[in-house]
Amino acid sequence: MTERTHVHAFGDDALGDLDATGVAAAIASGAIGAREAAEAAIARAELVNPALNALALRDFDRALEAADSPSKGAFSGVPTFIKDNTDLYGLPTGHGSQAVQSKAKRKTEPFAEQYLSTGMTMLGKTTLPEFGFNATTEYQSLPPTRNPWHTGYSSGASSGGSAALVAAGVVPIAHANDGGGSIRIPAAACGLVGLKLTRGREVQSLQGKQMPVDIVSNGAVTRTVRDTAAFVAALENFRPAKKLKPIGDVAGPSSRRLKIGLITDSIAGDPTDADTAAAVLQTAELLTSLGHDVVDFAVPTDHTFIRDFVHYWALMAFSTQYFGKMVTGDPFDRSKTDALTKGLARNFIRKPWLTPVSIRGLKRSESRYREAFETLDVVLSPVLGHTTPELGFLSPAAGFDVMFPRLVNYVSFTPLNNAAGGPAISLPLGRATNGLPIGVHFSAAHGDERTLLELAFELEAAQPFARIQDQHASGAA
Repeated sequence: MTERTHVHAFGDDALGDLDATGVAAAIASGAIGAREAAEAAIARAELVNPALNALALRDFDRALEAADSPSKGAFSGVPTFIKDNTDLYGLPTGHGSQAVQSKAKRKTEPFAEQYLSTGMTMLGKTTLPEFGFNATTEYQSLPPTRNPWHTGYSSGASSGGSAALVAAGVVPIAHANDGGGSIRIPAAACGLVGLKLTRGREVQSLQGKQMPVDIVSNGAVTRTVRDTAAFVAALENFRPAKKLKPIGDVAGPSSRRLKIGLITDSIAGDPTDADTAAAVLQTAELLTSLGHDVVDFAVPTDHTFIRDFVHYWALMAFSTQYFGKMVTGDPFDRSKTDALTKGLARNFIRKPWLTPVSIRGLKRSESRYREAFETLDVVLSPVLGHTTPELGFLSPAAGFDVMFPRLVNYVSFTPLNNAAGGPAISLPLGRATNGLPIGVHFSAAHGDERTLLELAFELEAAQPFARIQDQHASGAA
């Protein structure tokens, strides 16, 4: 067992322990300046990144220049980072892979424009595992990104760098995206709020446009529900979704009592571990005490979904491995991809005939998901099959045949929302016996993010989220 080490950057500077809403208010009132906030975030990043390894690329000089005249928006002047699989003008996009030799991009991709419309100051890019295929931000031969709650453990993935920096207090909000749980998984590992939006709610990603089933959702990880709610409202102000009911401004809980379906075990095979199951059951008890009706429920799919999603995963890896230059837009050396990418691509080559079956199965999952919410308002489940693993457990360096079965069991709850397109949120409502956060997962009907946010506000008030700065009084380690 690795010696326990907390790492955080909270201190007596311009950012203090404010969330993004608090920083924006302080800048708007003149209590602090946007440049002062950016300088504090940069100092914090330099303080903790040697321990966390969460920065893929620094863009500090441009950030300070931009902070002198911050853009208008809900989070004007709030420092942030974007994940290194998203194009920003003037910066390369590395996708977490040594196979990509990226050059500076000539334009900012559409979702990044929507993200920046909130007025935030962009400080650089955060780490992710190769092409976002893994649920831990670890590499074949490079140092991993570490969890600030305990540096011997995974920060989750694929938005692991963003989650580590937000949890450690470097910035209050950072970009994340989710193709199978990659907002919710690192949020669960790092004790954050992570909302995956309904398909079509935000501007479509470049990756999503290339897919027969668009499983990718863009968003952010935050430390408070009000930040996530304000962020979503800001996205809507930039571009309202054409076919979805507006979420609007959500500022607190609703008086409406909900019927909530409870799931504790996944369809992957392995039972949920004791700590994770306890966190979900304790949340169910809390919901009941608040007047909600919690009933047992079955996963609205079957084991064929795992087959279909794993094959689709393999299809994406095959496309990247053999058509990497077309996928990334950069020079690509497929000999340098990791064991997970290569192993998934091999699996696709063995059964390419499964592709139309898998695509039909993933598309069919949407109707089965919709049926679940004909009688329920929300579904409650674990985010993950077990507590956050130590570094190495899911590393590609362990070899594909060792780590991939572990990976499938670990991420067995989150992919359904990606395939079906429904919204879901991870909330840090549990703690493992080793002190690490445990995320609890809530899903709702298509377009019903408002119910998820209202419920999140209620739960945050009833059981305030643990704060990393309260766990280690001496600050950064």
